[in-house]
Amino acid sequence: MAKKRKATTKSTPGARRDSPAHPAPPSREFRSTWRSPWFRLAIAVALVSTVAAAIFLIANRTSRNQTASEIDLPAASETGNPRTVVRTDFAGSSACASCHSAQYAMWSESTHGRAGGEPTRSSVIVPFDGRPIRFRDAVVTPTVSAGGEFSFTIAQDGHDIRVLPVDGVVGGGHMEGGGTQGFLSRAADGTLRFLPFDYSRHERVWFCNTSSRASKGWQPITPNLSIADCGDWPPSRVFGDVPRFANCQGCHGSQVVTQFDTTRGQYTSSHTTLAINCESCHGPGKRHIELAESGRIARSSDIGMTALATLNKDQSLQVCFACHAVKDQLRPGYLSGALLTDYYSLDFPSLGDRPLLPDGRVRTFAYQENHRYSDCYLSGSMTCTDCHDPHSQKYRDVNGAPLVGRFSNGQCTSCHVSKAERLETHTRHPARSLGSQCVSCHMPYLQQPELGDAIRYARADHSIPIPRPAFDSSLGIRSACQQCHSDRSAADLQAQMTAWYGATKPHKPVIAGQLRATSDLNKDASLLLGEPRTKSDRTHRAAQFAGMSRFFEDYLASGTQLGTKAEDRLQELAESDDIEIRSLALASLHLASGDSPGVRKLLARMLTSAAPRDRALRDRWALALGFAGDAYAGQGRFAEAITAYRKALEIRPGNAAILLALANAERDSGDLPASAEHYRQSLAADPVQPLALVNLGIALEAGGDTASAIEAFNRATALNSREPLAHYNLANIYYRRGDLARAISLYRQVVAIDPSIAQAHFNLARALILRREYRDALKSARYGLEFAPNDATGQAMLRDLERAVR
Repeated sequence: MAKKRKATTKSTPGARRDSPAHPAPPSREFRSTWRSPWFRLAIAVALVSTVAAAIFLIANRTSRNQTASEIDLPAASETGNPRTVVRTDFAGSSACASCHSAQYAMWSESTHGRAGGEPTRSSVIVPFDGRPIRFRDAVVTPTVSAGGEFSFTIAQDGHDIRVLPVDGVVGGGHMEGGGTQGFLSRAADGTLRFLPFDYSRHERVWFCNTSSRASKGWQPITPNLSIADCGDWPPSRVFGDVPRFANCQGCHGSQVVTQFDTTRGQYTSSHTTLAINCESCHGPGKRHIELAESGRIARSSDIGMTALATLNKDQSLQVCFACHAVKDQLRPGYLSGALLTDYYSLDFPSLGDRPLLPDGRVRTFAYQENHRYSDCYLSGSMTCTDCHDPHSQKYRDVNGAPLVGRFSNGQCTSCHVSKAERLETHTRHPARSLGSQCVSCHMPYLQQPELGDAIRYARADHSIPIPRPAFDSSLGIRSACQQCHSDRSAADLQAQMTAWYGATKPHKPVIAGQLRATSDLNKDASLLLGEPRTKSDRTHRAAQFAGMSRFFEDYLASGTQLGTKAEDRLQELAESDDIEIRSLALASLHLASGDSPGVRKLLARMLTSAAPRDRALRDRWALALGFAGDAYAGQGRFAEAITAYRKALEIRPGNAAILLALANAERDSGDLPASAEHYRQSLAADPVQPLALVNLGIALEAGGDTASAIEAFNRATALNSREPLAHYNLANIYYRRGDLARAISLYRQVVAIDPSIAQAHFNLARALILRREYRDALKSARYGLEFAPNDATGQAMLRDLERAVR
């Protein structure tokens, strides 16, 4: 689940003498924050995942007295270009039916086959019969016309009636732990956007996500809830991977492509289907069909696509993790059939977001990626398809034999055979009770914490833990034992477990260390990074990376100096054959000790020997340094932020996203000439960046070059006429010049494009006050307070205007 994008503000010169009592706020920038989910998607750098060359640990010494500045980091080798897949490579699921009729029949009735689609009376699970959905300040009416056209009519207090057509349906309420259905509508800019009115099949209520505004998670829509409490109102979350907006990547459909068309000045959004089709897992099938129809397929080992049955454990997981995992985008353009790790990192969400607890259970929101924390995966060969039939989505054992349902013990006892022979001896519960179902104890349904408890959205725990009632309670988790025995305390249940089974199996050292970590660098270095010469990074790589991420975030990105012990351990981790671990280790050394000649020589040697994984290494390394830069910038430590961004540019020279982040930090530090130069370099690397032009304009205006600032803002609107922040900053200039007519026109464009920009409403109200149009100003102030109800200036303006219009 993606979170909301964020925008920040920048100081500008004070108000003029003819300003109203509530002066205009500063210009508004759109800071390219590396670690917000939408900006992770903006990092358009390439990635590779192939075989690593040998890498050798270099001692923290040099063979001669060489200064760090004399040691150049080698240029990118650009080896291992990502595998490219294009939409014309796909044929659609219907093309599979004639040869694979049995699989096609199972798929078409599965949750994947019925995951979404066009709105029809059969696909929509909630009646669109005119029964209203009532907010405190709005009534939303779902209706379907005689011709079968579905829509929502929104009658909001103080606003014109708005009708939003339903152009797509996402989900069908299928999930056991809480199934939902959402709706898509085509926006004026060409994007498909999720509407904020979702339906829970299990709760039988409409709900919306308030996390980004009211911070209450998923909440039922009632007369106590304002429509503006819904974080996606007005519709802002787009369908497909678009860095500019909050989004859910490309998981709610097949072959989803959403991109900005510079010739048309708007977005294009296309998809094969809103179901999850055959090619979402198998990859493009056009060539496979051509080989089959020509007869050549019988005479060759080349079948035109990857045979999924031949994949190893991790390759198999990646097929599913394309959707069933929180992941960071490293470069745009992923389509099924491409190598997932060329485009995404499964580990980097641990840096900053931390979706998982140290033992792999969900801390905020996640999918099934904690499968990688289970002993069945770590010590065995378990993949998703060992239990889930990939075509029917029904359950099977490790040998492929069908099971009676999702709670069948055969999922486990086909491997753990001895447990089936004396079931009650192991479970201490009657054989036919819930307590003797393996999944009741080892894969309990847990509510996603970030969503709150009002709407059920629980998912089976794929970390497959041992029940530890006391420990689970200490983490805020309702243990498997307590889900049935809610009348007993965690201590009582733990005592019972100990009486039955004795001492609980300890956590792996790489997890136990993270659980013991405090705030003492000297102690935490070994706890979070692992002891030297251990193989924890090889046996439990996801947990190793999570510990490194915490060390990087809590210590290195906050400016703590790296000790000798930690530096030695990071040099050891830099040898890992895991590209995620290696890249973060090198980024840590670069950030903390990159000015040391010995470390810098190590970095250069690692890059020299990186081929053919040079792209993959650099992309992740630069991403980590960018995160550190943002952490410093967020603390107002701009000099350190600039240093971190410059180090990122050493790894990815000329990268538009890094140059933009560097320019923002330089501007905020007061170095306006340098920032303007780096904005221009970013735009030279990627000219289609309206927001870079907006930030350039802000820097130019702050430096007194208003004419050039106006030119930059106009260039942004020429690229994308619906970029609200370009219009907003232009409006501010005309407001300060006293050109109220032009300012008012531009502010109205801003709020028409994105009504959630509260400051645009407040500025519009100020301009209207100067023209003595108090009633219209009052409407604007009220509208702004819908989205920023605690804004003190807006509240004061509202009080003044209410007195003025009495």
